Amino acid sequence: MHDCMDWRNVSFDWNRARAFLVTAEEGSLSAAARALGMAQPTLGRQVTALEEELGVTLFERVPRGLELTTAGLDLVEHVRAMGEAAGRVSMAATGQSDTVDGQISITASEIYSAYLLPPILAQLRDIAPGIDIEVVASNTVRDLKRREADIAIRNARPTQPELIGKLVAEDRAALYATPDFLEQMGQPQTPDDLREADFIGLENLDQLIDGLNAGGYELSRRNFAIQTENHLVHWQMARHGLGIGIGPCHLGDRDPGLARVLPNEEPIRFPVWLVAHRELQTSRRVRLVFDLLAKEIPSLLGSDPEALKDFA
Repeated sequence: MHDCMDWRNVSFDWNRARAFLVTAEEGSLSAAARALGMAQPTLGRQVTALEEELGVTLFERVPRGLELTTAGLDLVEHVRAMGEAAGRVSMAATGQSDTVDGQISITASEIYSAYLLPPILAQLRDIAPGIDIEVVASNTVRDLKRREADIAIRNARPTQPELIGKLVAEDRAALYATPDFLEQMGQPQTPDDLREADFIGLENLDQLIDGLNAGGYELSRRNFAIQTENHLVHWQMARHGLGIGIGPCHLGDRDPGLARVLPNEEPIRFPVWLVAHRELQTSRRVRLVFDLLAKEIPSLLGSDPEALKDFA
């Protein structure tokens, strides 16, 4: 394959181009596959097909993943511009829609998608049965500018000027384990009692350890013999007594198979934001779903409106 060519006279499949762009931005096929919610072999075939279609090599394999070739560096800017332009056209069309019926995509974390969204979506089906709903369950922040979703539920204020956000609730998280697990430990009472305890890790393990240690714990990687990137798997591992997990209080406090590890410790508090692109706010469909989420999420989380002042 060649290393460079004139892109001006080239047309190609957008799905393949998008696969290439996300792979370039994520730095590996595995990370890109997670971001796009597809199987890694499928993503790899799309990237390979694009290389064959264009007759160039776009990536070189390096020890840390993939590195763009000269041709890849040239192409990525063109594809990124195409994606942004396509997103603007799509959002402009959606924003001018006066009808409620149609498709809407909501992205949220795996935990929120599995436990928070279903009762709200049941209401939405009753209110607007003509809306087709796609839930993008991912702990990766999706790009609303590229229409990877219409509405996002996030735990941080949006910073991009094209996006609008509404602070709707406070969520809380704590450490949980099975009663039997805690009994075997002798019912720990302080963070110091957990120094030798088994924990279940999540992605960005070092960041998780630093965060817990900042809260008064003394943990290291040896405390995390089991680790997973999937939060639902993490939660089920805790429910089966494999170690101490961390999860939302609205879920853990209602689970008869789990108990707070240190019930006298203050839970971790964090905000819940609804985010959408500004242009989509002129869509009746998006407005209806956005407002329903804003109304129902606080009650499902048991959020105190006064607590939002701390995040404003």
